[in-house]
Amino acid sequence: MTKKIEPFVYQGYTLYKRMVKLLSGKWQTIYFFSKRLPKSGEPTPMPPGYNVGVNKRSGMPFLMKIR
Repeated sequence: MTKKIEPFVYQGYTLYKRMVKLLSGKWQTIYFFSKRLPKSGEPTPMPPGYNVGVNKRSGMPFLMKIR
């Protein structure tokens, strides 16, 4: 029996992650919030070591590293 991991949701925005290839050739995981289903990326739980911040002008959530 596999345990389904629930994606992180904040005020109607779902957290997604996507792997991108940098110009140096390295692969990096990026995290982003979306209300709609994005073209690429998969829903993901909150990564350890991060908190949610909210942009004061747009109201969009974003991830901040915990210091």
